[in-house]
Amino acid sequence: MDRIKDELLKAERLTKEDGHYFFGYYDTPAWSSNDRYHLCHKVAFCDRLPVAEDRAQLGYIDLQNNSFTVIGETTAWNFQQGSMLQWHPAYPQDTVIYNSRKGSAYEGVVLNLTTGKSHTLERPVANVDPTGKYAVSINFPRMYDFRPGYGYAGESDPYANVPYPQDDGIYLIDLLSGSSRQAISLQRIWEFTKAYFQGEDRKILINHITFTTDGTRLVVLVRCFPDKEKIWKTAVVTMNTDGSDLFLLADYGYASHYHWKDRECLTIHAGEAATNPEGAQLYVWKDKTREVETIDKSFFLEDGHCSYSPDRRFMLYDSYPDSESYRHLYIYNLQTQKGIKLASYYSLPELDGDIRCDLHPRWNRQGTLISFDSTHEGQRHVYKMDLRDLGL
Repeated sequence: MDRIKDELLKAERLTKEDGHYFFGYYDTPAWSSNDRYHLCHKVAFCDRLPVAEDRAQLGYIDLQNNSFTVIGETTAWNFQQGSMLQWHPAYPQDTVIYNSRKGSAYEGVVLNLTTGKSHTLERPVANVDPTGKYAVSINFPRMYDFRPGYGYAGESDPYANVPYPQDDGIYLIDLLSGSSRQAISLQRIWEFTKAYFQGEDRKILINHITFTTDGTRLVVLVRCFPDKEKIWKTAVVTMNTDGSDLFLLADYGYASHYHWKDRECLTIHAGEAATNPEGAQLYVWKDKTREVETIDKSFFLEDGHCSYSPDRRFMLYDSYPDSESYRHLYIYNLQTQKGIKLASYYSLPELDGDIRCDLHPRWNRQGTLISFDSTHEGQRHVYKMDLRDLGL
């Protein structure tokens, strides 16, 4: 069986066959500031959810010789977003951030690879401010109850029976001191969004959260736990980093993957009728307004992991498996409004749901190379592709 189709540019595997390797999400910095090193997780299995005792090795690939150097390990990880391993925005040449578990509690870790010195953060990291001053934290045990592929095994949610607790929500972490404080509670978020449910209580959580490109505001995907029909709904809320100045970009409905274009405009695949007049499409929303536009609905036909190139000229995109279990990798020129399929990779069908391996394509710092995760060679591996030969 041909496990690669339509490959315009040959991808190079960066990882060895002595384990399963992956980076994780599409919007987290995997490449060092000079594009020489690429962060990576290494695990012993890929066919089940991790349990509390399962360890992931953390390390980086030297792209000069594809060697893998281990820098630590963690038991706070999953197959979708790993341990939130990423380069520190303020020190992207030699400092990384990741999540760990101490006893039954999770924490963040800031590690300098040059000195070997590290310090801990009071709470685990969900997203990092692009200026490198702050991170935000959410309730990962609650996430595990909602979607195990995005939470961590090993700790129980103390508010599991509370639909929108006052003492849980979004926490702002000072990356230098490690201290944290609550920015906004789930109760406050519920009060802001509850009108949709017309008096019916729903259990909610924060599934995804991301700083704007200048670090001044946050976008939050607020989701309710599935009801008896096993369906969840998503509200898209923006706010200042202290939890003030809330704005409802989209009421509870369908909203999925997103990426900030700039400090005001959010690109997102969504379909809530009031904000998205053309149904489920790739939209650009302007924060704190109802201004909306679509991005080439003839090309972006389905949900995918979208990310802008560093210069904002191109968009990287992928797909979920088609009927033959192939995931497709795309690039789109936003200036010429033309896109192409870079390749299609076979995805092991038995790796589904929370243990699936999405391509999660990621840009390097210069916008000349991309990396992605794939199982088309029978294991989880990390690959890179050089886009310079495309002449885009």
